[in-house]
Amino acid sequence: MSKPTYNELLKAGVHFGHMKRKWNPKMLPYIFMERKGIHIIDLNRTLDCMEEAAQAMKQMAKSGRKILFVATKKQAKEIVSTAAKSVNMPYVTERWLGGMMTNFATIRRSVKKMQNIEKLLNDKSATSITKKEKLTLSRERNKLQKVLGGIERLNRIPSAVFIVDIAHEHIAVAESKKLGLRTFGIVDTNSNPNLIDFPIPGNDDASKAVKVVVDYMVNAIKEGLDERKNEKSADAEAQAPATA
Repeated sequence: MSKPTYNELLKAGVHFGHMKRKWNPKMLPYIFMERKGIHIIDLNRTLDCMEEAAQAMKQMAKSGRKILFVATKKQAKEIVSTAAKSVNMPYVTERWLGGMMTNFATIRRSVKKMQNIEKLLNDKSATSITKKEKLTLSRERNKLQKVLGGIERLNRIPSAVFIVDIAHEHIAVAESKKLGLRTFGIVDTNSNPNLIDFPIPGNDDASKAVKVVVDYMVNAIKEGLDERKNEKSADAEAQAPATA
């Protein structure tokens, strides 16, 4: 798992913070300097935090736990959904429904409803549905799919969440903390890094900056999943009866 270089982060604009007047004083340890009224993030701190977060994520993936990716900002949506899908992790990129974690049973019922509609629409023998009803059901399915598609296969509350922009996703942060989930996130200069377990100081507004951080985290998860798979294969081989 090769860590991005200082220059790669620089090139992606990870160091650009917000205007000085919008800053959160708790971000002081992660700020390198101020230039033209804008805070510049210390990329050496970013690299250290990325490594720490990646190691923790790798271990979680290796032990078979789920990490939920959250990013509803336009610039980050596609990057995050693609990354999460690549490692078979759940994601929320449209809208965080209040109670998505704290009222998980209700959310699961909505997912079930979506799956039942899907079954009904795909059932060729269901002749009793009129064209109009079919259209209504399709619309409802699409609406549910948009919001819940990324967590369709999440059967229980995840062990951790990775959040892009913890200020924007403050409800997700609050619900995760309430349930004692481990929290990871990209934290810009206008946020409070103490709200999450693994803050990664960086620009959470530019898609290139988000991508370089997310890609590294996903590579760490891939490594954890590969190690899990290899260990399982080794165990299976060890338990297999020896052939004469």
